[in-house]
Amino acid sequence: MNIAIILAGGVGSRVGADRPKQFIEIMGKPILAYTVEKFNSHPEIDAIEIVCVESHIDYLKEMVSQYNLDKVKWITKGGSTFQGSVMNGVTNLKDKVSDDDIVLVHFGASPFVEADIISDAIRVCKEKGNAISTTDFFLLSGLKDDETKSTKWIDRDTVACMNSPHAFNYKFVSDLYDEGVRTGVIDRVEPHTTTMMYELGKTIYFSKGSQTNIKITTKEDLDLFEGYVLLKQKREQQK
Repeated sequence: MNIAIILAGGVGSRVGADRPKQFIEIMGKPILAYTVEKFNSHPEIDAIEIVCVESHIDYLKEMVSQYNLDKVKWITKGGSTFQGSVMNGVTNLKDKVSDDDIVLVHFGASPFVEADIISDAIRVCKEKGNAISTTDFFLLSGLKDDETKSTKWIDRDTVACMNSPHAFNYKFVSDLYDEGVRTGVIDRVEPHTTTMMYELGKTIYFSKGSQTNIKITTKEDLDLFEGYVLLKQKREQQK
């Protein structure tokens, strides 16, 4: 079984809205609904769990019903951090899935994800045990000497840009977080599963990514997504 864990536990303060950014409406529809629909309509996804900021759980239940997101089987409370939300989602599935099932962790505010990215994450995870959506790095970049200057360049061909979805064999990710908590690593590294994997000596395997699969973080990103929705609607009308 392939289960999507959609993270909607954050508040998104950088957007400056009156609600968590995943619930901001674009063309009359919450961003989170667009994201969940990508997984709900994917033929390889069997079930969905949403990890939600506690204040909006009732709103989320109404949204799931309104948009007929019938693969949503579980809703659980988000944590105070990214890692806390992932752990809550993983723990909530402990008696509901098998060790060899695949879970795909994805940001609720990343609605640009496409079906081929989801499919490749599943494919690589089946072969390797984990898969992180990854793209090459295309921009000229340097290491900061401080906040005002740089004197050392980065070879962009050696850089992998990682995004969601993150796909894991369920036992692998469950054991990973158990080890991260037991060793204290989870409190020492940047709050992402990938950095914890590096710190614990795990190998990360790449799956298909896209530079357009951005996470909505700023007000400008909201404008980008509205343009994306309008383009999709125009193409559908032309079929």
